[in-house]
Amino acid sequence: MISESQLREKLRKIEALFVGAGTAGERLAAEAALRRVRARVEELARHDPPIEQQFSLPDQWSRHLFLALCRRYGLRPFRYRRQRRNTVMIRASRGFVDKVLLPEFAELESALQVYLHEVTLRVIREEIYDDASDAQEVPDALPSNSISMRPSSMKRVRPSQWLRV
Repeated sequence: MISESQLREKLRKIEALFVGAGTAGERLAAEAALRRVRARVEELARHDPPIEQQFSLPDQWSRHLFLALCRRYGLRPFRYRRQRRNTVMIRASRGFVDKVLLPEFAELESALQVYLHEVTLRVIREEIYDDASDAQEVPDALPSNSISMRPSSMKRVRPSQWLRV
């Protein structure tokens, strides 16, 4: 199982890979690389103008990660009134999103999901029950019970009639 410190190191390495830093541990090099990426974003914006793009993220962890990446690159994520919480809107060039943001997000999210899965299983095994395996698959379903649960003398009532006096 991967520890939190190993996850953090892996995330730093992935970030270094996409940002272009020489080594993961050099904070100054990473900051310089981030400035280069931001300059690249501005250059892409001149050739590839920003457009509004919508992303639907499957869970809160992915959403938090995506929001943090957007903000790190100087983007301002938002959502319109009445949009769901899992919807994130950004205004960015398609080239930047396709070449920088989404590949980095995919790598970081994959590592984060593996870590969260391992932590969840560990907590379940240690605190709830040792067997955290999936449900057993059975070959066939039991035959359905053809006995009605409602006596034939009971009248069906529509929800609109529930509160009538």
